[in-house]
Amino acid sequence: MRREGPTEVSVEPCPDGPILVRGADIVRGVDGREHEVTRPVVAVCACGMSGRAPWCDGTHKVLAAKGEG
Repeated sequence: MRREGPTEVSVEPCPDGPILVRGADIVRGVDGREHEVTRPVVAVCACGMSGRAPWCDGTHKVLAAKGEG
């Protein structure tokens, strides 16, 4: 769902967690694929281990608990 007119996009890294992206229409993954954004704020994986990349699925919490994060 693309918004009409210019929008401001903000990116906020969370300590030991995902990257919060606000205002985006599309997120491009490391593989170059474009993923449509349908919410005002999305959590993008920062640990590289998500099973739902580019979206965060909470895997970073499991890694931290195991001492791997």
